Amino acid sequence: MSNILNTFVDDNLKALKSQGLYNEIDPVEGANGPIIQIRGKSLINLSSNNYLGLATDENLKEIAKKAIDTYGVGAGAVRTINGTLDVHVKLEEKLAEFKGTEAAISYQSGFNCNMAAISAVMDKHDAILSDQLNHASIIDGCRLSKAKIIPFNHSDMTDLRQKAKEATSSGQYNKVMVITDGVFSMDGDIANLPEIVEIAKEFDLITYVDDAHGSGVTGKGKGTVKHFGLQNDIDFQIGTLSKAIGVVGGYVAGKQNVIDWLKVRSRPFLFSTALPPADVVAITAAVQKIIDSTELHDRLWENGDYLKAGLQKLGFNIGHSETPITPCIIGDETLTQQFSKRLIEEGVYAKAIVFPTVPAGTGRVRNMPTAAHTKQMLDDALVIYEKVGKELGVIS
Repeated sequence: MSNILNTFVDDNLKALKSQGLYNEIDPVEGANGPIIQIRGKSLINLSSNNYLGLATDENLKEIAKKAIDTYGVGAGAVRTINGTLDVHVKLEEKLAEFKGTEAAISYQSGFNCNMAAISAVMDKHDAILSDQLNHASIIDGCRLSKAKIIPFNHSDMTDLRQKAKEATSSGQYNKVMVITDGVFSMDGDIANLPEIVEIAKEFDLITYVDDAHGSGVTGKGKGTVKHFGLQNDIDFQIGTLSKAIGVVGGYVAGKQNVIDWLKVRSRPFLFSTALPPADVVAITAAVQKIIDSTELHDRLWENGDYLKAGLQKLGFNIGHSETPITPCIIGDETLTQQFSKRLIEEGVYAKAIVFPTVPAGTGRVRNMPTAAHTKQMLDDALVIYEKVGKELGVIS
């Protein structure tokens, strides 16, 4: 190993550990359900994004097993050669129905969607107005496009309007896009899409919403754009298929001509093998389940409201979440790591989230109750939260 690389890695790892910023990875032994096994110990799982419990749904497992017998374990090629199977077409038709758009395109991950779509449309002659708390994949997608990135204060519509006016009146840019998460994953708040659309119409901005944490969760499961009834006003609806949908992958939904353009110009679509067929049929069935019934959605929200109320009653700072995502904001990174460690020792798996995932000094444990949790599981978790919170002085 190179001496300079060895020194760089060792010095920086030591620095991260001393600052409470080093993330320990705990392999889960078995399925990622409401109760998980880590190092032989059963823990109440409050760290999963498996919002609707579909990752372990018995029906979806059987559908995926049958698909392997028919299609094999892999698609065999990129989509533009002969990796587009009939099940990919059916999935994309179902996603368009789900999002209320003319068409949709699927990708290997939600991260890939933002790498693909932004850089396929925006370039160095353009500008992107990006919410300061947008997901890392949005930030990286913007960088890849080489467009001028103009951040605006989180959900600050006055700041967005001012920067949209400056960008469009400057004459420097051919196109200007505004990008936001639909649901912000670390705080649980929802983007002000009605006002963003109003500003976009005023200044002729391209609109782009990444609804990774909204699909299956907001809008009775149909997502944040549908929650506001704005599916005809948003140019790009982005989502993941690995959170509420429970499998893997991502999608972009929009007008037919936009999707056609992505099929010929988005690099992850052109140069990466298609999603495996077993995953594709499981995704399609999961989306249909969400379209057909709000049962899982309603249970998710009921559990989210229950946990929120319990943590707030104990005196935890849970921020201003508008969704089942429930942060316990601690602040200091080292104390946050210690708090998470003690929760795990007592039987609750709730991971510490620190910089750079959240701003420095805003360390928190992010709790994610799902539709699969029982009230007893949540009650047991609240007892542990009270014990550890008082022990560490987080609550009185």
